[in-house]
Amino acid sequence: MKKILLAALLTVGFTSPAMALDLNKLLSGDTLSKGLSVLSNTGEALSTATRGLGPAEEEALGQSVMSTLLGAEPLLNDPKIQRYVNQVGMWVAMQSEQPNLNWRFGVIDSPNINSFAATGGFILITRGLWDRLQTEAELAAVLGHEITHVVRKHHAKAIASAKGQQATSDLLTLVVDYNNGKSGGKSLEKLGKAGSEVFIRGLDKSDEYEADVNGMVLAARAGYNPYALVSVLQLLGSVNPSDNSVALMFSTHPSPKDRLDNIDQVVGDRLEDYAAGVETTKRFNQVKR
Repeated sequence: MKKILLAALLTVGFTSPAMALDLNKLLSGDTLSKGLSVLSNTGEALSTATRGLGPAEEEALGQSVMSTLLGAEPLLNDPKIQRYVNQVGMWVAMQSEQPNLNWRFGVIDSPNINSFAATGGFILITRGLWDRLQTEAELAAVLGHEITHVVRKHHAKAIASAKGQQATSDLLTLVVDYNNGKSGGKSLEKLGKAGSEVFIRGLDKSDEYEADVNGMVLAARAGYNPYALVSVLQLLGSVNPSDNSVALMFSTHPSPKDRLDNIDQVVGDRLEDYAAGVETTKRFNQVKR
């Protein structure tokens, strides 16, 4: 029954191809200026860490980070892949605590193996990772992991933590400069880099482990075999750590072996009833051609 429902929903689709491609609009000056304006009101909150980021602040910070990432690695120019990844991502996100967040998914044209999430519902995977995924369930597992980072506000927590203090300080300096009209366009550029540094330097290991486990739960709720994440981690573990394609991922995440050990310890066979879920689909195979 779950397979039928999943197939029907994916056939209908939740998003248009334009949703992924609209991520390119983040590179526009208007969007960056709007985001910076919102963030300028966030400075006090970031410096004191007395409260969490609100929805508008999360959206602005996420836009800043994604603008920088997309400026370095553009979206893959393949509307079919972008639409498909959005559809799968939206379906998995609907199983989360924030189904109505403005989720946006995309595949960036990078040979490296990695995936990224940012506050506000932005999620990107690299072409290098997409090319290596063998089933739709593996894609759902990766997206479930990243969706968990967003809904559990792992990045916002990192900003408020000691680990993110330097980057936060840099960010606040830029906000002050912007408010004083000192740096103009350079502030916009540096703001994106500072925000990206917060996200790219890595989260706490406990957040990564939580994202693995909860991502498996989201995949199971969505009707997929949650143990597909095990396959993805085994794939990552087979890549030579000295390979440049995994350098950033390995520097910001626990090792695949440690993540597999944690899944074995925390999940074990508790999701075994869902292991008969969807592995792959005709649609996946068509898009992968």
